[in-house]
This record gives sequence, C-alpha cells and structure tokens, in this order.
Amino acid sequence: MSTLEKSIESKEKRFVAFTSVIAAILLTLMKLIVGLMTGSLGILSEALHSGLDLIAAIMTLFAVRISDKPADHDHNFGHGKIENISALGETLLLLITCVWIIYEAVHRLMTGEVEIIVTYWSYAVIIISIIIDFSRSRALMKAAKKYNSHALEADALHFSTDILSSFVVLLGLVAVQFNFHAADAIAALFVALIVIYISYKMGKKSVDVLTDKAPLETVKLVNEILAKVDGVIQYHDLKIKSMGPSTFIAATIHVDPHLTIQEAHTIAENAEAHIKAQIKNCTIHIHEEPDE
Repeated sequence: MSTLEKSIESKEKRFVAFTSVIAAILLTLMKLIVGLMTGSLGILSEALHSGLDLIAAIMTLFAVRISDKPADHDHNFGHGKIENISALGETLLLLITCVWIIYEAVHRLMTGEVEIIVTYWSYAVIIISIIIDFSRSRALMKAAKKYNSHALEADALHFSTDILSSFVVLLGLVAVQFNFHAADAIAALFVALIVIYISYKMGKKSVDVLTDKAPLETVKLVNEILAKVDGVIQYHDLKIKSMGPSTFIAATIHVDPHLTIQEAHTIAENAEAHIKAQIKNCTIHIHEEPDE
C-alpha cells in the first residue's frame, strides 16, 4: 500500500469514527432528557446504552489513530492490535450496561414501582434514534469492511444493538399506552439480552485476535490459493494471524529441486501475488525448499 493510499485510509477511518462520536453525544442527550421527563426505564436504559456507546466511540477514534502508526523498533508488527483491545473494552462496557438494566428492570417488576408518562417526545426520540443508528452503523460497517478495521466493526455493532433495543423499547411504549406498564421493564430486559448476545460475539472475536488464533476463513482461502499456484508441489507450516486491520501470513513451499534460485523465487513471488490479490493489507513471508 502506497503512502498516499495509507493517508487516505487513515483520514476516512478517523472521519467515520469522529462522526460517530458526535452522533453518540446527540443520542445520549436526547434519550437522557426524555427518559427523565417521562420516567421510562426503557428510554433511560437506552440513554445509558448510548452513553457507553459514546465512550466506546471515543475509544474507537483513538484506536484507529494509534493503529495506523507504522511498525517501529518496539512494535515490529505494527500497532494494529490496539483496535482489538479497543473492541474488547467496548464489550466490557456493554456488559456493564446489562448489569444496570437487569437490576433496575427486576426491581421495578418486583416492587411494582412503575410510573411512566408516554408523550409524543417518547416516540420521537426513539424513532430519531433508530434513524441515526441505522445511518451510523451502515457507514461504520462499510468502512470496517473496506479497511478490515475491528475497532470500526465493534463501533458498528454498538449502533446496531441500539437499533434492535430501540425497537424493543418502542414496543414497550406502545404497550404502556394500553395500560400494560410492566411492558417497559420487560422491554428493558430484552434490551439487556440483546446486548449480552452481541457482546459475547464481539468479545470472542477480539480475544481470538489478541491470542493469535488463526482466522479460519483466511486459512481456508490461503490453502485454496496455494494449492492452485503453478510450481508449488506441496506446502506446510502455514501460519496466519491478524493484528487489527493487518494480516500476517507465513508458509513454506516445496518446488522442483532442479530449478534455479531465481526460478524458485519467482514461484514464491507468484504465490504472494495471488494471496495479496484476495486478502487486503496483508504481509506475506514464503520460504522455498527443494522437494525431496
């Protein structure tokens, strides 16, 4: 990747992350104000969820700035894992949200202390939230896939959980208008379950990368590519690991023992070119050996 392309990538990732911070601030303030006005636990739980999303969005902004730094003497493989650490931190924040939501919901259901005022503002803030969350999650996921950014992907999942939980809260508000006031607390519990599920998926992915677990889809793809490269008789010691947006690949290939060093090197370069054509932002090291 050229310096210009790297610069464009960094600017786009930072811009998407920055706009997410602004969106999170707006959503948190709206939900908090309306939640306090109406006493809706569903909306207040959404406000807390968005508040932690704000912290997560700020973490993402810093993560993409740091992860784009080139490799140096202390970090030979670059700073990509900063994105995975950020994603894991966001997972923990989401789980903290769940603890509070579940506690408050159960308390209200057990004590019957449910006094909710449903107004047009209650519906307005949730509908506006769904629209903003949808646009942000799409923009973040698009950038995440384009640049293989785990931090942006985690942020996109945050906004996606907001969409799901907002729909649940919206159903709860409708039920309250039919005098089923416990529906608000029940809706909050469903929000918590949704968040726990998404947190588990995101956390597992972050831990897999931080512990250098080989990405199965990438391993399968590289196996398919090497098996089809002309001149490669067999290969072994395939090792793959992810670091944020980057992928590091190493393998040993066997070639005809009668080839010259240059010819063997050309086969290795051809294999690397095929892999790079299908896997973005990857660093490859292929060692050639004469086939016995």
